Amino acid sequence: MNDEINYQNNPLHGLSLKKLLTEIVDHYGFEILFAYLNINCFNKNPSIDSAIKYLKKTDWAREKVEAFYLYKFKSLPRASDEQFELPPRDRIVPPDQKPGSPAELSLEDAERLREKRAKKAARHDEEKSHRAASGKRTPNRSSTPPSDSDPWAKWRK
Repeated sequence: MNDEINYQNNPLHGLSLKKLLTEIVDHYGFEILFAYLNINCFNKNPSIDSAIKYLKKTDWAREKVEAFYLYKFKSLPRASDEQFELPPRDRIVPPDQKPGSPAELSLEDAERLREKRAKKAARHDEEKSHRAASGKRTPNRSSTPPSDSDPWAKWRK
């Protein structure tokens, strides 16, 4: 299978979740992982076994940890938009991209990143409320009866 060959360059290929977690916890520790990923299994009673149990049940958290492994721990360049839509284990890493040394992370950098994300979320919420207040809402289509059996008919002309 041709796709199988392409996955060989992905650092997650053949790597168990336990080995992945052990590597990043040994290098960064649970405190840094919680600061960057904001997943409670790294904060409350942190252990490899409890984190594995949680990550196996929670796809979004496992994908977040795997992406952290690829782009922070292995220092791979950001994936293309097409590849970024896929889960980290399914991404195809080009053969010319080789894993590097782990990024140097600190709690101060994590705090700055958290503040930046909070500002972006606040700005997004502000824009959303501004649009709602200015009356630029999309019309409620469920209250208007359908005028034709083909809803796209008037745009096809």
